Amino acid sequence: MATRYLYIARHGDADAFGNLTDIGREQARSLGKRLAHLPIDAVWHSPLSRAADSARELNIFLSGSAPVGDAAELIDHVPYVPSVEETPPSWVPFFDGYDAKEAAAGHEIANSLTARFAVPPDGDDNVHEVLITHAYPIAWLIRHALGSPAVRWLGLDSANAALTVIENRPELPPSVVMFNDMSHLRPDLRWTGFPKALRA
Repeated sequence: MATRYLYIARHGDADAFGNLTDIGREQARSLGKRLAHLPIDAVWHSPLSRAADSARELNIFLSGSAPVGDAAELIDHVPYVPSVEETPPSWVPFFDGYDAKEAAAGHEIANSLTARFAVPPDGDDNVHEVLITHAYPIAWLIRHALGSPAVRWLGLDSANAALTVIENRPELPPSVVMFNDMSHLRPDLRWTGFPKALRA
């Protein structure tokens, strides 16, 4: 049974202009070292520079045979704007100002993301793909794999260069193998991209 293996990560740490910091480059290279033993078929990244640069940094540790390219579906976007009744009180200010047209456009991107990547491979061979994207698309892919209500993408946070793995097989529900794993990152490289807080 052929399987599509998705190795999904948020881009490395970036500055206010969306450019990778030195920490972000080191995070991406650490992720590349972790994935180096796998038979990666392709590396896909968001069109945004912080994701594209992360993909290039990690790719230097891969076999060199995997193509690297951008995928519009991986762009940073809000995948689903919940109704007022669905919205947790703490999220209400975040969605203030989203109009129906903007919300529909984000949801269309989210649907195209799952249609392209959250499916089994077409042929009989396994497919191994790296997706370098952003926190919200990762949350949407996890929500989709778990078959959770659309609103449940809220609160699924990913640290910079943390690894999430999802497997898609024919006629079976997706398997979430790991989420937000940072074991390849030194302690001082972990938890970036989150608010400052005590971490275990």
